[in-house]
Amino acid sequence: MLTEQQVYDVLKGFEDPFLHKTLEETKGILEIKIKEEIQHVSVKVAIAKTGTSEQLQLQMAIVKALKGIGANTVGIRFGELPKETLDRFRDLLQEDNKNPLGSAKTEFIAIASGKGGVGKSTVSVNLAVALARLGKKVGLIDADIYGFSVPDMMGIMQRPVVRGERIIPVERFGVKVISMGFFVEDNAPVIWRGPMLGKMLNNFFHEVEWGNLDYLLLDLPPGTGDVALDIHSMLPRCNEIIVTTPHPTAAFVAARAGAMALRTEHNLLGVIENMAYFESKVTGEREYVFGRGGGEKLAEELRTEVLGQLPLQQPDWNEHDFAPSIYAEDHRLGKIYTEIAQKIVDKLKK
Repeated sequence: MLTEQQVYDVLKGFEDPFLHKTLEETKGILEIKIKEEIQHVSVKVAIAKTGTSEQLQLQMAIVKALKGIGANTVGIRFGELPKETLDRFRDLLQEDNKNPLGSAKTEFIAIASGKGGVGKSTVSVNLAVALARLGKKVGLIDADIYGFSVPDMMGIMQRPVVRGERIIPVERFGVKVISMGFFVEDNAPVIWRGPMLGKMLNNFFHEVEWGNLDYLLLDLPPGTGDVALDIHSMLPRCNEIIVTTPHPTAAFVAARAGAMALRTEHNLLGVIENMAYFESKVTGEREYVFGRGGGEKLAEELRTEVLGQLPLQQPDWNEHDFAPSIYAEDHRLGKIYTEIAQKIVDKLKK
């Protein structure tokens, strides 16, 4: 027998088609009545605008969902949300939709670490490629401006071209890439102060022709310095992944980067534990070279999950298509990256 709570639990997850907030958030569930003898459910719902095709689509979806939990018949009445509610959520949406690409569709994913040497850039390039292999439109910013490495890791030999006033990013493995490495000669060091770094990042967002991306990944420099602070201020809506090794010290330092993400209200997607173990091809035995448990401990401390554990293993280099850090799709680690990418897609859908 259906209860009002069951009906409410179904309704609360539906989004207002105009405000893109759940009916629970907008307090749009006004009334629920159930005629128990015939299992008829009657509901009244308030949305931003009535008498539209969007309302009809929402109505059909609600009817289907309520019949799915046992209702024989469903009656729905629609009303409009009060002006103060509309104003409040429209203001929030305007803020939410502000991002450097001018697109509400693009999800930003920053890849961070507490310290260098944990394989953060390796994770960034392979995760970007894995998302592209899933059919997503992906961009990658090498935001590690002092320690740029993405072009070399992906085997990129060409440089971006300029059309009019727009920079066209280099595309490799289906990923659009921009890096400070494209704009310096002969691996010259970048000797800049904080404000200049922020200006370059701003250029990467605003002057590059990214197109309509599903995901834009940012390979951040290690730690919580100027570039990380600029990213957090430029992207109020950003997702973040923390990369660590199993070593307790690496996890301890990585916690600072995670704490910064939480403090700036970024959405922490999870932790990736790199160099988790080495597995012998001969015996199949695992050697935990850098210790055990760092990833799990870090995820527990940050109240998130471990998205994946990556063992130590070299990519298979192809001389004709040289990319020294990219794992092939059918490589053991390539498959792990695909699994992690799918987890991220599923999490961001929710």
